Amino acid sequence: MSWWETDDDEDEPEYDESDVRVRPNRRGSRPRTKVRPEHADAVMGVVLGVDRGRYTVIVDEGGPDEREITAARASELRRKSVVTGDRVDLVGDTSGEEGSLARIVRIQDRTTLLRRSADDTDAVERVIVANADQMLIVIAAANPEPRVRLVDRYLVAAYDAGIAPLVCVTKTDLADPAPFLANFAGLDLPVFLSRADDMPIGEITDRLVGHRTVFVGHSGVGKSTLVNALVPDANRATGHVNVVTGRGRHTSSSTVSLRLHDGDRTGWVIDTPGVRSFGLGHVDPANILGAFADLARVAEDCPRGCTHLPDSPDCAIIEAVEAGELGEAGRVRLDSLQRLLATFA
Repeated sequence: MSWWETDDDEDEPEYDESDVRVRPNRRGSRPRTKVRPEHADAVMGVVLGVDRGRYTVIVDEGGPDEREITAARASELRRKSVVTGDRVDLVGDTSGEEGSLARIVRIQDRTTLLRRSADDTDAVERVIVANADQMLIVIAAANPEPRVRLVDRYLVAAYDAGIAPLVCVTKTDLADPAPFLANFAGLDLPVFLSRADDMPIGEITDRLVGHRTVFVGHSGVGKSTLVNALVPDANRATGHVNVVTGRGRHTSSSTVSLRLHDGDRTGWVIDTPGVRSFGLGHVDPANILGAFADLARVAEDCPRGCTHLPDSPDCAIIEAVEAGELGEAGRVRLDSLQRLLATFA
């Protein structure tokens, strides 16, 4: 009998592999189910600001247990952005005590979402703020010079988001803002005029109470100065305009919500960093026309795919204006609409 035919294996040692360490497979170690906890005990809050992965959230706003807490984003939300103004659900330590950390597990439906892109061809959206219902566009009459195209872009973004725009012109002691404002005569646009020795704080406050208003503007126009006047304890940094380039220096580095008080009335001022460009790669042109309700009704008779621009054939709006059916106001509003549409195009 050969050695390989024998069944005597007494000389073979017995191996115990129970202590062998095996590196776990990342894919195999993931949960087998996508069912997530319901977090029925979660509390609702509103994000006031974001700083390096930590979120300042106000809970029970206006209630007896109002408090600000610090929170982190749950792992299941790692692919979703949480921005200032978001209404979120939180679990964990929501006491607000020093050193406590809650966890954001849900983002509630957003009523509005103000976005911009790096340029008009960039499909990547950069979310600025959620759930704002007003936008205050701050521009300077001079130093730096106002830019019609930039204001047009702010207006387009506001109309696309369903946010009501307002305008505040600062530094009116340096130049007459009337020629610049004539570009927007066809819009239902509340305008506030401000100067260093006469800021219309009371008028602006009346329009801001009861609302969440996002402030936007070119660097150096005095936006932070206006915010500090409206919210005295805001302490937003202010800068100056470079005398060589005519450009302002960025002083606000993050978007933050600040509570505005007027007696028993309150509102929220959402300050944003100054920008020199505002891409519209995400905008739906139909939303721009929707902001001109009177012209949108006439546009129902336009041919499919009508751009409403001056070279658009058989445009019902253009024909109605040329026939005098909409009066001089209709002509001015059509000019404004076409400029905004051309800005987007």
